[in-house]
Amino acid sequence: MAIKNFEELIKKIKKNQRPKKVVVVCADDRNTLEAIKKAEKNGIVDSVLIGNKNKIKKLLNEISFEKEEESIIDSESDIYAASKGVEIIREQRAEFMMKGKIQTADLLKAVVDKDKGLGRGRIMSHISILEVPTYHKILAVSDGGVVISPTLAEKKEILENAVEVFLSLGYENPKVAVLAAIEKVNPKMKETVEARALKNMNQRGEVENCLVEGPISYDLAISTESANIKGYTSLVAGDADILLVPDITSGNILSKSLVYSGKSKMAGFITGAKVPIALTSRGASSEQKYLSLVICSAMF
Repeated sequence: MAIKNFEELIKKIKKNQRPKKVVVVCADDRNTLEAIKKAEKNGIVDSVLIGNKNKIKKLLNEISFEKEEESIIDSESDIYAASKGVEIIREQRAEFMMKGKIQTADLLKAVVDKDKGLGRGRIMSHISILEVPTYHKILAVSDGGVVISPTLAEKKEILENAVEVFLSLGYENPKVAVLAAIEKVNPKMKETVEARALKNMNQRGEVENCLVEGPISYDLAISTESANIKGYTSLVAGDADILLVPDITSGNILSKSLVYSGKSKMAGFITGAKVPIALTSRGASSEQKYLSLVICSAMF
C-alpha cells in the first residue's frame, strides 16, 4: 500500500482511531494553538498545554478556542516546560509530544537526558513527510533536522527509524533511496560509498523490512522518465518512499525547497524516542504544525 496524500491519511485516522493525547511544550504560540484547535475539532488529538498560562489563555481567546483550566500548565521558563512535557510522557499522561515556541536544542536537552529523558537506546532523527504536487504519493526526507553529519552506522539507524515509521503507517516494504549526486560509487565521494554499503546491508538482511537503493540521484529516485532515459533499472527508481540524505544541510535544503518553491505540504517530527515528537520550525505555518500532529497521531 501507499498513502497518496495527507487527506487520505486524515480520513484513515478519523475512521479507525480515537484522538491521541499530545503534550505541547511552550504552547504560547498562535500557529501552534491554531493547529491544535483544528486537530481537536477533527477528532485527531486531545491536548495538554504547557507554557506561559496568561499568554496561552489570551491566544486561546483570540482564536475562539476553549480549553479546560486543568489542561493548561503554567511554566516560567522553556527549560521547565520541556522537562514537564517529558515527565508527562513518562507518566503516560500523554501519548506524544509537540514542540511549540521553544528552541529545538532546549527541547531535546530534556528529551535525551539519560536518567529522565525519552531515549530508547537508538539515535533520534528528524523526518519530513511531504505531499509533493508532482509526485504520486507521500515522500519522506531524513535527516534534515537533528543529526548534522551522520556516520555510516548512524545513517543505518536513521534509515531504520524512517522504515519503522512507514511500517507503523501500514506499509509492508517501503522503498528507500540513499541519495547522492551520482548513481555510481566514487571513492572520492563518501556519500556514494556509504550508500552502496547500506544497499549491501539490506541485501544481506542487516537492514530489514525495506528495499534500499543507492547511490541514486534525486531525479532517478522520483522520476521513472529520468530513469528510463538514463537506462537505470531499479524497483526504487521513480517510486521511492524515503529519501535518505547525506547530511543535515542537504536534507534541510531539499525539504524547504520542496515546500517554498515546489508548493509541497510538509509535516515534521522526531522519531527514535519512546514517542513521536511533532517538530517544525518555530516559524512554520499552522498548516505544517497541524499536519505534523496528523502524522504523529497516525503512527499508533
